[in-house]
Amino acid sequence: MNKVNVKELKNEIRNTYKEKRKSISPEDRKTMDSAIAKKLLSLSSYRFADTILLYSPLKYEINTLEIATDALLKGKKVAYPRCIEDNQMVYHYISSLNDLIPGMYGIKEPSKDLPIFSPTDTEHVICVLPAIVYDKRGYRIGYGKGYYDRFLSGFKGAKAGLIYSEYILDSIPYGKFDLQSDFVITEKGVISFAKN
Repeated sequence: MNKVNVKELKNEIRNTYKEKRKSISPEDRKTMDSAIAKKLLSLSSYRFADTILLYSPLKYEINTLEIATDALLKGKKVAYPRCIEDNQMVYHYISSLNDLIPGMYGIKEPSKDLPIFSPTDTEHVICVLPAIVYDKRGYRIGYGKGYYDRFLSGFKGAKAGLIYSEYILDSIPYGKFDLQSDFVITEKGVISFAKN
């Protein structure tokens, strides 16, 4: 499959499922988000993690507040991404959710003055990834800007995707720079993927 077809197919899937998830009721969304958070918090890979890399959710993304609150209470290091030039992002450590301020695309992000997480720091680190859809091999489709793909190319820790179970497809198109998640968490359970 050529590069143009992959991009077109991804855009088609992205647009379809972005619209579809708007139809989830606020009550159902809250229930499923909490179930997903609880499943992540129960994992041994989370319990033994020293550092949790989270995202600030957009309106229809899975809420990570419960995860952030738990991690901070347990004394784990928590970091959030900040978008910078050339579609790159860096993670900064926060000590409180009050450290997050409105940033690019209207997403809350940390101040550039906060300490930076190094992607080469791999010991007991989990990066929690947003997505529009996943497939049964662990590939994801996000918003198409490539921020996470660029960051993850140098990241050696665990990659955990959060997604509603209805948004796991049999297969999605992927390119050579797309990376699989190590596991995906839904409101129904956890799906692990073999390392390449």
